[in-house]
Amino acid sequence: MTSFTFNTVPSILVAPGAIRRLGEIAAARLGSRVALITDAGLVKAGLVEPALEALRTSGIAVAVYDRVVADPPESVVREAVEAARAHDADAVVGLGGGSSMDVAKLVALLLRSGETLDAIYGVGLATGPRLPLLLAPTTAGTGSEVTAVSIVTTGAHEKKGVVSPILLPDVALLDPELTLGLPPHVTAATGIDAMVHAIEAYTSTSPNNNPISRALAREALRLLGRNIRRAVRHGRDLDARTNMLLGAMLAGQAFANSPVAAVHALAYPIGGHFGVPHGLSNALVLAHVMRFNAPVCFEAYCDLAPHAFPELEGAVGERGAESFIAALAALSADIGLEPRLRDVGIPQDAIPMMAEDAMKQTRLLVNNPRPVTLADAKAIYEAAW
Repeated sequence: MTSFTFNTVPSILVAPGAIRRLGEIAAARLGSRVALITDAGLVKAGLVEPALEALRTSGIAVAVYDRVVADPPESVVREAVEAARAHDADAVVGLGGGSSMDVAKLVALLLRSGETLDAIYGVGLATGPRLPLLLAPTTAGTGSEVTAVSIVTTGAHEKKGVVSPILLPDVALLDPELTLGLPPHVTAATGIDAMVHAIEAYTSTSPNNNPISRALAREALRLLGRNIRRAVRHGRDLDARTNMLLGAMLAGQAFANSPVAAVHALAYPIGGHFGVPHGLSNALVLAHVMRFNAPVCFEAYCDLAPHAFPELEGAVGERGAESFIAALAALSADIGLEPRLRDVGIPQDAIPMMAEDAMKQTRLLVNNPRPVTLADAKAIYEAAW
């Protein structure tokens, strides 16, 4: 066994209705003046009100910043920091999908540390300290509540990451009731996103790929693969929603320590240039990246296959790997996700530009089982088109 480091969140609460305990948790673990970071859609849907009521009942002064958008630009991060500073916040709560949680991480960091956003893009450049931080996901996908990563859109379309253990929150609060109202398409896309996290963590060539991450990835795929169809088709099924949320978190813990690779690198330009949600962007290129990687990691794909799809027990060799890839593609189609880039309005002549942008994601590409060249990236996009 090689040496490795495994970092994760100190405290994780998984329970239906857990958001109604936010006040007592904040009083004990966070502070008396909380900045709550979320988005306007969740406020309109009524999902933020129970959190506010719980905080106020516990005597905690709370200010809400609800202008987070998908793939948040730097301007949103800076605006959220100023809103929290105006409130004199001594703690931060992130409530929402990956974008809200990513912004909340950076607010907690920048408000306390005095670091600048431009100076901390990359791995290990953010050192802190940060304010106390609690994250509560409303989707089962990103796993951001247990990752040391925050993704920001810089300039017009490019995405950059802040990666540092200081971003891990003090508490991850997983309340499956917050996910009951997710539309089927969002449930499907975020669920596939979580499955991608598990697959890429398991096959990552990161020197920190480790047995804990691999075990978590296998269990994540078991939970996700056995519950995603039920969650999509029967959105009020609390058991399926709980298993999806837990699976997404386990996948998040896995890739937080054994980082993701080319699927994410090629997905980022799709979202950055064409506004395609992150989970769907991953789904659009997943099978094609896996086919590219299969010659060098078919054994790992065969190891994973029966965890997601029990009928693939005994899959061996490259044929077994192809069965796994085909099963993932069939799953995406079965739960209503668009199968090709052209189906989400991406023109074929955008492929060279997207390939150029994907090659800038060196932080991710370095973890891929097979080296990716510019020509390879173009070929993968062509296959996905």
